[in-house]
This record gives sequence, structure tokens and C-alpha cells, in this order.
Amino acid sequence: MSVDEERIDEVVLALLWLTLHDERRAWKGFDWAVLGRLHAKGLIADPVGRAKSVVLTDEVLRRSEALFQTLFTRSD
Repeated sequence: MSVDEERIDEVVLALLWLTLHDERRAWKGFDWAVLGRLHAKGLIADPVGRAKSVVLTDEVLRRSEALFQTLFTRSD
């Protein structure tokens, strides 16, 4: 079995949207390898540092919200 890292990255992006605060900052309490990949793709600011959150760009805010809606909401 091989792990689909792309899907994991998408789920973490969706969960980053869930933890938003101060308009564009998200808590970085996720696996460092995933955060490193997201940073390498230019999707989040460098997660290495003392801050407990990362900054999301406008594009990533939209993308992470869309992923959250797709993955974690249902129509009642």
C-alpha cells in the first residue's frame, strides 16, 4: 500500500482553514513533513520558527475553504 501524500496535503489544507484566526493565520499543529511539503509548494509561509501559526495567502484561503466544504460538510 502506498500513501497518497497529495490527498493528505489537501486534508491538512482543509483543516488549516478550520483553525483560522486573525483572518489568515492557522495553527500549525500538524505533521512537520506535511507542513514542509505545503511550504515547498508555496501554499503556506515557512512553518519553522517560534510562531504557533502560519500565514495563508488569499489563494490558499479560498482553496482551503473549498476543500473544507468538499471534504467535511454535508447537505441536510
